Amino acid sequence: MRIGILGDFNPEFHSHHATNDSLQHAAARLNLALESQWIPTPSILESGGLKTLETFDGLWASPGSPYQSFAGMLKGIEFARQHDWPFLGTCGGFQYAFIEMARNVLGIADADSAENNSASKNIVIYPVACAAPNRAPEAPKLSGVVPEIRLRPGSYLQSFYGQDKVAEEFFCNFEISPDYEWASIEAGFPVVARGPQGEIRAIESPTHRFYVATLFQPQLSSRPGDPHPLILAFVQAAADWGRKKLDDSVLE
Repeated sequence: MRIGILGDFNPEFHSHHATNDSLQHAAARLNLALESQWIPTPSILESGGLKTLETFDGLWASPGSPYQSFAGMLKGIEFARQHDWPFLGTCGGFQYAFIEMARNVLGIADADSAENNSASKNIVIYPVACAAPNRAPEAPKLSGVVPEIRLRPGSYLQSFYGQDKVAEEFFCNFEISPDYEWASIEAGFPVVARGPQGEIRAIESPTHRFYVATLFQPQLSSRPGDPHPLILAFVQAAADWGRKKLDDSVLE
């Protein structure tokens, strides 16, 4: 099976190596041979870019914003959403999944992140405002382990964990503006995880094969022999989709 990682690989980013490793942890648990490939965001806009996405069984929008191509990342996420490809977004990938949904589902054409310093009147992603462990006063960043992330009962995300409260690792500067929480609900992507002060920490789609996006980075806490349950569920969904695609092609 093949997983495409939407993003611009940087060997200096621990989260990028952790993304690769966490996929292998899950594959080993599921006894699957898994190949992962990073897909540079500019390449998604090139001729044949979307056809390349079709060759993968699942797509993961990685951390690492700002990306080399804002439009390329949005186009990759849009492909996953429109074509019902198993999709996971983490950290920056979560933020861009929200922007893509706001733009292309709700028609908020200038939905943007404050990180991009645009003149948009709809800044749906803004600097983090919550306190967190290991957050230095001079660094407006959500980092470290947040010990109490509350999961919505009955959500897919809660079913993957099998519990209602979890501890997760963060390393990010931006989050969803609470002024735009309505957009997630209106577009059909309910909020399924919240921080200690009610901050939005994950969204999912109940109508897609697998579509989950989290501000936290589950790959940071995955370990050999102990894969993260969210990544395990994502890899399983991608494997199931890959088998279905193969079966469908045989029947054609």
